[in-house]
Amino acid sequence: MANKKQLSILKQGVEAWNKWRKEEPDQEIDLKAANLSWADLKGANLSDAKLNEANLGEANLSHAKLSRADLRGANLSYAKLNRANLVGADLELASLCTANLMDADLREVNLIRADLRGADLKGANLRDADLRGADLSNSSLVSTMIERATISQSNVYGVNVWDLIGEFKEQNDLTITPWYASPITVDNIKVAQFVYLILNNKEIRDVIDTVTTKAVLILGRFYEERKQVLDALKEALRKRGFVPILFDFEPSKQRDLTETIQLLANMAKFIIADITDAKSIPQELSHLIPLLPSVPIQPILLRSKEKEYAMFEHWRSFNTVLPEFLYLDKQDLLDNLEAKIIQPIDTWRKGRNEVSILQNRIKELEEKISGSK
Repeated sequence: MANKKQLSILKQGVEAWNKWRKEEPDQEIDLKAANLSWADLKGANLSDAKLNEANLGEANLSHAKLSRADLRGANLSYAKLNRANLVGADLELASLCTANLMDADLREVNLIRADLRGADLKGANLRDADLRGADLSNSSLVSTMIERATISQSNVYGVNVWDLIGEFKEQNDLTITPWYASPITVDNIKVAQFVYLILNNKEIRDVIDTVTTKAVLILGRFYEERKQVLDALKEALRKRGFVPILFDFEPSKQRDLTETIQLLANMAKFIIADITDAKSIPQELSHLIPLLPSVPIQPILLRSKEKEYAMFEHWRSFNTVLPEFLYLDKQDLLDNLEAKIIQPIDTWRKGRNEVSILQNRIKELEEKISGSK
């Protein structure tokens, strides 16, 4: 049980508690099984404290010092632990359900079999932490430091994973299904989201439909002047409900540049290719155009550069390549986006659909004629 004297001091407030700890630095802190739910412990010095089995549900522990604290089996559900220092703490079997752990320092923390369902770990430091067997269902790992952390045998169903920093030491046998479903495991948390999406047919169908009806791949040069134009184009498309993909990033380490662009192109509703001062874009288009019979490509070109691209006359022989739109400047491009790019593409797609319908009708008619003989 908790030390009654210490518990009494703590309940006087953080200021009184921190002052007492400063005066008695060698005192062993025993708050085992203490009921501190809803307590305001912001900035409290609880380092090395025995808080195992304590009830800290919905407590405010933001900026608190909990380094090396014994929190085994403690209830920290809905607790605020943002920016708290938990370096070397023992949280084995602790409940951190829906806890706020944003920017918390969790280096070398023992979170074995901890309940982290719905926990917010955005920006947290989990370097060398041990999360084996933890339940991370529906938690958020955004810009989280995970260098040498271990999460094997954890449940990662519904985890939100973006921009992880570092590499896991071990991430084997991660369960990607909810507790009530037959378990399916993978060995990589980033793959986990993708695999579950594939398994859930309706979800993957919705994603494919969304991508192929809204994604627009924008190709071009990315030095300052040209990038300003492409960024403005991207923003204008976004305002019209599209999902623009501006290719100004490094290609996959497992794919060369052409393969990466081809992958994105296959997912796009249409492609806008700014061939102004282009270097690699003509090469990429020469590769893409013959392989994409159902993806319209709209070349755009700064009018002052028109003479430089007479050599690309052969592109016009492909049905998917629309006539180049020659624009005067960035504003002219934006002013004519609807009339010169979006509407022609819609017209092209409508015409293609009509041709497809006609071809199907001709095929049906031929089959009927053949069957009547």
